[in-house]
Amino acid sequence: MSTKNIRIKQFPLDFKPRTEFGRADFMVANCNADALHIIELWPHWAFFALSLYGPNGCGKTHLAHVFADHVSACCPRPIPVLIIPANAVNNRNVERIHRENPCLVVEDLTPSANNEALFHLFNLYQNEGGYILFTSEVAPARMHFKLPDLQSRLNIIPSVAIGEPDDEMLMALIVKLFNDRQIIISQEVLSYIMQNIERSFSYAQKLVAEIDNISLAYKRAVSVPIVKEAILSLQQSDTQPTLF
Repeated sequence: MSTKNIRIKQFPLDFKPRTEFGRADFMVANCNADALHIIELWPHWAFFALSLYGPNGCGKTHLAHVFADHVSACCPRPIPVLIIPANAVNNRNVERIHRENPCLVVEDLTPSANNEALFHLFNLYQNEGGYILFTSEVAPARMHFKLPDLQSRLNIIPSVAIGEPDDEMLMALIVKLFNDRQIIISQEVLSYIMQNIERSFSYAQKLVAEIDNISLAYKRAVSVPIVKEAILSLQQSDTQPTLF
């Protein structure tokens, strides 16, 4: 029986890639320079709150950690900055969050979060002091929150967009994603990826993860044929029908 067209079942071990969130590890490009600049303007913000928004994988969480480090560096003594998902804010913990965290990051802001708790949180920080950094995929003013009072408050927050990467940024990102997995790729592999990749942060992350999985399954170094297989695998997964 020919094995030429048989796809090997892949069972790579789930080793998490090493991700560094320091300022020195943040790659600055046209798509994110404004976001980094306004982060580093703290505490001289024009408003107590700020919103960073952009596509999945664009570095919002990295900037949240850069903000936390920046706050500590600017203060006489280190101040811990809580980074919490918006869906974790509720009516039971909102006052404690404000009391214990003069600076706060609320990630993944969406209308599905507890609107009443977020409204209370906003008012506490605005009226009693403190700073909030919100992150989301869409600008808060373009969302549709059920609570009108929350929507009106989020509408006035200064918002900074992070765009999709240009080629220079994308190439640097790909190299970093492989480095996070302790993989060094050749110029041939990098060139092939750049010629065939979708221009988005999220696709770059998915592709590097798939390349790593296939490389581990075959126990081979990353090569152009492995990249081709990874691209094909992602294409096939995108076309698979959803089962209900």
